[in-house]
Amino acid sequence: MRWRLPPTPVGLRAVPPPMTPPRYRQYTIQGLTLEGRTFRPSDWAERLAGAMSCFRPGGGSAGIGAYIGYSPYCVPQLIDGVKCVLVNEALQGIEPMAWDFVMNFARDNQLRVAEVPAAGTPD
Repeated sequence: MRWRLPPTPVGLRAVPPPMTPPRYRQYTIQGLTLEGRTFRPSDWAERLAGAMSCFRPGGGSAGIGAYIGYSPYCVPQLIDGVKCVLVNEALQGIEPMAWDFVMNFARDNQLRVAEVPAAGTPD
């Protein structure tokens, strides 16, 4: 005896769910230690983001078409007078070791890490 699926009623079709891109969380690594001291050296944010600059959508380009710039997944910013690095969770999907490097940097240096509220959500 063979199992058979019942026929699909006429006019009804299985409709796949709409393809929505995943929402990635974003975090700020603040240039303040858990004790409230300013983290040094003063260019730490630019150095960290610079080390992650090759992780880009579609991969980094090399050769004559390459340019110097930060990855959109790891960007230095100044927020309320504090140097920070904005890190997008999408980095973890692109290169898990890069994500671990950034998050371990924050942990090892006892830096404050905060999730950035998504647009349209209360703080």
